[in-house]
Amino acid sequence: MNRILIDTNIYSNALRGQVDVVAVLRQVAHIGISAISIGELISGFQGGSKEQKNRRELALFLDSPRVQLYSIDNETAEFYSTILNQLRQNGTPIPTNDIWIAATAFQHGLPLYTLANHFSLVANLPRR
Repeated sequence: MNRILIDTNIYSNALRGQVDVVAVLRQVAHIGISAISIGELISGFQGGSKEQKNRRELALFLDSPRVQLYSIDNETAEFYSTILNQLRQNGTPIPTNDIWIAATAFQHGLPLYTLANHFSLVANLPRR
């Protein structure tokens, strides 16, 4: 697996040095991250005592040639609406931000690397 999209929890766990997460990230050539995850991270930074340090570390991560930031656009919104309607029909809601992250994975054809089990509720979402 040469390309992945990481969920917010993967970045956080890698920063904490979780061995298995770091090992996976070292093996892939392309690490995608959604603008939604960046928003979640910055929100967490603002609520903590190490905001500037965390922002610097995130900036270094984003500057890596292996990392690509994916923005949200109209095509992402189409994937989002499809996923949201599928989850509603199945009666299996998941957090809104995670629907956007899943939509980004679908849009760019990237398997999602996450530690959150509720992504299994998104039909046909490739996962690492």
